[in-house]
Amino acid sequence: MEAAEHFRAAVEKGELAALGDLFTEDIRFYSPVKFTPFEGKPMVLGLFGVLLRTFEDLRYIGHFEGMAETSTDREQAPSVILPFRATVHGKQIHGIDMLQFDETGRVKEFTVMVRPQSAVHALGQAVLAGLVADGLMPKPVDH
Repeated sequence: MEAAEHFRAAVEKGELAALGDLFTEDIRFYSPVKFTPFEGKPMVLGLFGVLLRTFEDLRYIGHFEGMAETSTDREQAPSVILPFRATVHGKQIHGIDMLQFDETGRVKEFTVMVRPQSAVHALGQAVLAGLVADGLMPKPVDH
């Protein structure tokens, strides 16, 4: 799928602006560190801005295509899985990005899975700090 190749190239080059044309307006981003999805192109692009600054040495190591059920309408949609490796604050991360496309070929759902748990924790802390710094989320209240 051509959009997946454009996505991969944009992420590997750190070109946030190139991602905007690849996403639907109502894109949903499912994160390994947040129960509810990030929703809408402005929020997801903001999140990608943080992610592109957070990941070090991000590289995709494979490409798998097929069909998968979406979470929103339980219909089968063209999907691509891109396994990746990266580093966050010295922690090695192994993960997958799953992109699901609408009928026009744009990404409508995006799911990330990451391992190991210590990397998920490091990633979650780094992303939250970036989202707060960029004004996309309020600062958490300490209890």
